Amino acid sequence: MSRRHTPFLQNKVVGHVLAALFFLGLGFALFIAASKMNYIWKWSSVPKYFAYEKEITLEAPFDGTIFMDGTKVTIRGADQNKTFDAEGFELKYTNGEKIYEGDILGEKKEWTAGPLTNGLLVTLKISALSALLSLIIGTLIALMKLSRYQFLKDIATVYITVIRGTPLLVQIFIFYFIVATIFDIPRFYAGVISLGIFYGAYLAEVLRGAIQSIDTGQYEAAKSLGMNGWVTMRYIIMPQALKRALPALVGEVIALVKDSSLVSVISITDLTKVGREIVANTFSPFETWIIVALIYFTITFSLSIIGHRIEKRMRERGGY
Repeated sequence: MSRRHTPFLQNKVVGHVLAALFFLGLGFALFIAASKMNYIWKWSSVPKYFAYEKEITLEAPFDGTIFMDGTKVTIRGADQNKTFDAEGFELKYTNGEKIYEGDILGEKKEWTAGPLTNGLLVTLKISALSALLSLIIGTLIALMKLSRYQFLKDIATVYITVIRGTPLLVQIFIFYFIVATIFDIPRFYAGVISLGIFYGAYLAEVLRGAIQSIDTGQYEAAKSLGMNGWVTMRYIIMPQALKRALPALVGEVIALVKDSSLVSVISITDLTKVGREIVANTFSPFETWIIVALIYFTITFSLSIIGHRIEKRMRERGGY
């Protein structure tokens, strides 16, 4: 029996090489196009957006005489004294010297987080809290949609239809300017709740489909063992449904992380708002937005890898 030959273009190695050549060509074309622009690239300034050395000064609060005892610095004025901890400072005066209000007594430098690092932390915090809230809302709405009570079904149906039928940006504006104003909710939590409500509708449909995909024999077996509906759902149905819904849930969480950038419109200093501020101050749009995009990609790619690993582990344990 003759061995079947794989067509040249269908060979995996050839395919990988051709794909690599395509992306290299695309990158080279973009580089050539960018080099023809009248733009001064400032990549050397990018590291300080993540961390930089901040100069801290120690100022004299009033006129007086300086006295030093180890790392302790005491300013003795006419009618008041004040003591500082000058550890790490490079002092500019000696013991017993006369100083005046506003004089710089010492300086030191220490590393501090830059704006992109602070914006990244805010984005991660918003994404994590929103994902947790959306999972809680989605589970509740999915159970309401599958309930035997018609009024719960109607509430869940209207919620899903309205939320999925209107843009997230519009919902953020409505929630922030109306609901958050009425109940005096801080803008950070207004953004978290808006994202949680929006993605709760999508997760509800994902979970509903996963729950309905469980064979009815599981319910009947649980009932024969004397389990009620709540116990059956909690210990038999939901664990299996969550395993089946995992790929879709990971996809929705990734979308949530990307859409968290929209909360910058209500002045939450997340990664996107920090990017806009850097561009406004430095006039470096290309470097800034490329770095911001790479940070978002790193977050979402990491979530994708984590989701694939969990999915693989569940398959190995017979979770599907």
